[in-house]
Amino acid sequence: MDKYSYIANAHGDYIDELYKTYQQDPESVEFGWRKFFEGFDFSKAYGENGHATENGAVAAPAKGGVAQEESEKEVAVRNFIYAYRSRGHLRSKTNPVRERKDRKALLDLKDFGLSDADLDTVFQVGEIIGIGAAKLRDIVAAVQKIYEGAIGYEYMYIRDPEVLSWLQNKIENESLNFNPGIEYKKRILSKLNEAVVFENFLHTKFLGQKRFSLEGGETTIPALDAIMDKASELGAKEVVIGMAHRGRLNVLANIMGKTYEQIFSEFEGTAVPDLTMGDGDVKYHMGFSSEVTTASGNSINLKLAPNPSHLEAVNPVVEGFVRAKIDCMYENDSRKIVPILIHGDAAVAGQGIVYEVTQMAKLSGYQTGGTIHFVINNQVGFTTDFEDARSSIYSTDVAKIIDAPVLHVNGDDPEAVVFAVRLATEYRQKFGNDIFIDMVCYRRHGHNESDEPKFTQPQLYNLISKHANPREKYNKELISHGAVDAELAQNMDKEFRQMLQDRLDMVKQKPLPYNYQVLEKDWQELRRSTPEDFNQSPETAISAEAIEKVGKALTALPQGFKPLKQIEKLIKERKEMFFETKQLNWAAGELLAYGSVVLDGKIVRFSGQDVQRGTFSHRHAVLHDAVTSAPYNNLNHIDEEGTGSFEIYNSLLSEYGVLGFEFGYAMANPNALVIWEAQFGDFANGAQVMIDQFITATESKWQRMNGLVMMLPHGYEGQGPEHSNARPERFLQLAAENNIFVTYITTPANLFHFMRRQLALPFRKPAINMSPKSLLRHPLVNSPIEEFTSGGFKEVIGDDYADAKSVKKVLLCWGKVYFDLLEEQQNNKRKDIAIVRMEQLAPFPKVQLEAELKKYKNAKVYWVQEEPENMGGWAYILRSMRKGVEDVVARKASASPATGYLKVHVKEQQNLVERAFSI
Repeated sequence: MDKYSYIANAHGDYIDELYKTYQQDPESVEFGWRKFFEGFDFSKAYGENGHATENGAVAAPAKGGVAQEESEKEVAVRNFIYAYRSRGHLRSKTNPVRERKDRKALLDLKDFGLSDADLDTVFQVGEIIGIGAAKLRDIVAAVQKIYEGAIGYEYMYIRDPEVLSWLQNKIENESLNFNPGIEYKKRILSKLNEAVVFENFLHTKFLGQKRFSLEGGETTIPALDAIMDKASELGAKEVVIGMAHRGRLNVLANIMGKTYEQIFSEFEGTAVPDLTMGDGDVKYHMGFSSEVTTASGNSINLKLAPNPSHLEAVNPVVEGFVRAKIDCMYENDSRKIVPILIHGDAAVAGQGIVYEVTQMAKLSGYQTGGTIHFVINNQVGFTTDFEDARSSIYSTDVAKIIDAPVLHVNGDDPEAVVFAVRLATEYRQKFGNDIFIDMVCYRRHGHNESDEPKFTQPQLYNLISKHANPREKYNKELISHGAVDAELAQNMDKEFRQMLQDRLDMVKQKPLPYNYQVLEKDWQELRRSTPEDFNQSPETAISAEAIEKVGKALTALPQGFKPLKQIEKLIKERKEMFFETKQLNWAAGELLAYGSVVLDGKIVRFSGQDVQRGTFSHRHAVLHDAVTSAPYNNLNHIDEEGTGSFEIYNSLLSEYGVLGFEFGYAMANPNALVIWEAQFGDFANGAQVMIDQFITATESKWQRMNGLVMMLPHGYEGQGPEHSNARPERFLQLAAENNIFVTYITTPANLFHFMRRQLALPFRKPAINMSPKSLLRHPLVNSPIEEFTSGGFKEVIGDDYADAKSVKKVLLCWGKVYFDLLEEQQNNKRKDIAIVRMEQLAPFPKVQLEAELKKYKNAKVYWVQEEPENMGGWAYILRSMRKGVEDVVARKASASPATGYLKVHVKEQQNLVERAFSI
């Protein structure tokens, strides 16, 4: 846009200046002005009747007089057109059941200094909407037809000229000419029929049962059908859908191809669930996969992600899942797989996760080539009217933060909806950006079918009760235009209803054929865990040659790379550790784990806030040139064919969204080591929904394995309540049925084996590690190379200092407090007290711990922890060991995780250690 685009009544001086610019270089002025000046030149050269003026001369717009008045009127009409492009959506006929609220669109002629007296004046600026020089009345009619119809377009905030031009062509030309053929109209009617009859059938056969019906929004089904069709035409091989409850069963049946017999069995309660991996979830939460043939004859793979009741929580999971497929299956071609997120209007406006995921859309670590957002706009959230549900005009206003266009469309106009979603799909495939469709409809029943919506919206629901469903309205329209016979819809209804009755009568329906993809086959090769699997971790050592290869990569810099002095020192220290002392500190052991996985040909994906350097400046996985800031990722330069990749991304300042994304990534690919790290452990609080609903319950609720690793810095160093405690008690409370690993690792070698164990096991489990802060540079936190070339993860580490025969007390502990206890033990030569470290609490390593405690037959066992008594591992230890532990040594029970005063912290820590040795 040029600087004159926003001037409502441009002054002649401005026009004169712009005209001179146009004369020097026509391409330097905006398209609308260029067309205006072309028409102006023509009229001055040839006059109204096509005759040349004297000498063929063309005069510049005069200052004052008729010429200036004409020019200013042209500008006014131009601004009128631009205003319609910007604000016409405020007058569009998108609400099927009630009048729209007046949003002060300011689109009357008087708002632009025009009047009815100008209606028969010809204006050259008609060129910019494709109708050429035209009377004002024709220009008005044209923009009203385009922008006040069943679709309201929001797009003028987009700053990319190519995108803007493409959209304008689609909106101002193609939308007016969209008229699907008879067969496609019949398909739309057929999909509407399936949606309507399916809901009606369930409503009459299963009275009182919740199903979160799609009634009022049935046009969702032909919309999704159209997206699948268009996407497959444009090269997509797979579509992944995330949605909440409303309409989910209808989508499962009429889009995904889940058999009606399966759905009815679940309603009847006769279905035999597969509970081998857990307890499952309600029928409108579960996921599904299928392969369908689209209207154009293309095959496409469909996935509906499982979701909990927490609205919009599935969004980042879908995005992460799609990104994994892009990286691993589709050779980074995002057009091969399309994510669709189906929202409710109240949820998309009210849930913060939508904003987080939207902000991820264009970031290199999280982009998925654009998402199609489809809002089923019921105009009410549970019982809350839209005016109480948001401050923005539209529920989709979040789209504007990433210049995503929004198409508001009337849900009672199926052809308009189909045009909108086909445009959206084409836009996504062409530009790789997000786009939103806001389908304004209604909810015929309450939040669920037994709820009474008239309690809170009596006026609205009086209108809805008299309103015909979208199928009836569309069928009536087709009949009126002679497109179909009156009997067609009746026959469709009768035949489909009879088929449903047949399925309900338990006539078997053949499931759709499905070809499992490569990654799905890899999941199938894994097996479910057994209790015996946790009695000993597998061998995860690597060869000395492999260590040397990774060490060389970690200590090499490319030619011409200028490191900071601190990085020069770091590289020197790395060389000493790998090739001289053969003792690796925490950072070296950690990076060796990732490098070894890359050497195995696997992907390591790591994200979180500041993870490349590490919050505590220990990792330095990506180095930056001191002069150019150019990044260098050492582990992607291991000179070996067939290696995998090490992808590490500093995330946006999000926990909920990013953790969900990484969970989705790990859910798609069993061969990737996927890690999310919090800056400080209790920052995971902001992602608790993801932890509760997806991570810890992934097998029990969703029957899915997942190998995601969460790294949560934890430990008491006097940094206050927010920077001390990662809330391990929450994860331990959620630990059951061998669902997750919860660890607090204290040696570099054990961290190395922990990471490699994630991919070495014949199954996948999420793992949560309380990772260190001060231990990152502790002089005792080193591991010899030999511990990386032999063995595996140690769940329990015994005491090699105490005299087993004389030990009367065993201090059982985990994490950083071990080193405080060790210092006290050795300074006072307390060989009568043994210190046993538990590196893993869940699944509880009963066999390994019993083997260690057997050394101390006459000793009493005390649990020692830094955390307050009501936090940490104490309650879990009590549940797991019952009478096997005497008591606990801990900070006093507290509402806050830690003191905010360093002196108080030091005193508490000294007291804790003294009590441990004095009992």
